[in-house]
Amino acid sequence: MNFGSIFQKRKPLLLNVLTGILCLLAFGKVEGQVAVNKISNPVLPGYFADPTIIKDKGVFYIYATIDPWGGSELGVFTTTDFVKFNQQHINWPSKQACTSPTSNTSMVWAPCVVKGKDNKFYMYVAVGSEIWAGVSDKPLGPWKNLKTDNTPLIKYTDFPLVHNIDPECFIDDDGQAYLYWGSGYNWINGHCMAVKLKADMKTFDGTPIDVTTPHYFEAPLMRKWHNKYYLMFSNGKATDATYCVGYAIGTSPLGPFIEGNDWKILETKADSAVIGPGHHTVFREKGQDYILYHKIYPQKKAYVLRQLCLDSLNFDMKGNILKVSTGGVRQFDK
Repeated sequence: MNFGSIFQKRKPLLLNVLTGILCLLAFGKVEGQVAVNKISNPVLPGYFADPTIIKDKGVFYIYATIDPWGGSELGVFTTTDFVKFNQQHINWPSKQACTSPTSNTSMVWAPCVVKGKDNKFYMYVAVGSEIWAGVSDKPLGPWKNLKTDNTPLIKYTDFPLVHNIDPECFIDDDGQAYLYWGSGYNWINGHCMAVKLKADMKTFDGTPIDVTTPHYFEAPLMRKWHNKYYLMFSNGKATDATYCVGYAIGTSPLGPFIEGNDWKILETKADSAVIGPGHHTVFREKGQDYILYHKIYPQKKAYVLRQLCLDSLNFDMKGNILKVSTGGVRQFDK
């Protein structure tokens, strides 16, 4: 057999195969680099919790509680890719500006920011265990109290059984806004309150109702998927590994909401890579849903520090939320 002759005849084919192998190796290297450069957790340095996020003109704006246990202002960051962040400062809310005769000593906690149908930005935030409402023409302000008399939207003394923190504003497809809020005291008896808002985004359209589900403790989040309303929440104790994220489903923004058997979707991992995840928000980018939440930074201190994390949020064919796979994502799963 003349192997030299066979090689000459098959040389073009062999060169094509070799070229293909080299391309695959090169592609694998590039893919490896992408994996290395993925958005890993925590997504930014420092200690922050209770995030909310909006996107405006191609820029993401993240607002969060500053740890430990809140500061005199919010932690605010801008990013276009979740890789590079710029820290910002806004004029409102602040502990000084949002203190009333009924406030307690709690600092600035747990903001929610939405864009209204009038294209203004609205913020609902807990300061002094009271709910305050603000408005601005731009995400970074200047912000001002939505109430002209500079009082809280919900006072500490309103709804005595409810710890009036963790506000969440949801705007339905028809432009109707709803407000949710509430926690418990001493890590028990959490309550979720809900009410429709009038067009001014501050006046209650009806009497607030209690929509608490069996495992709800705090941090309500309302989203609409598959023509159903998902009341998401945190359960457990925010200072330890029992803290977790769950959800219930309803056919109306005001419920009732029913928890399934697999209501818990994000919890402490056995390897301790994620401890006490909770108080999250959800957003969609390029057709994929994402969950932005905080986890506890492992430490031996008298107080708790938390870090912001980002993972994908997915559903099964029946519309149930799947267990969240932690560890970060590629840059929006490109």
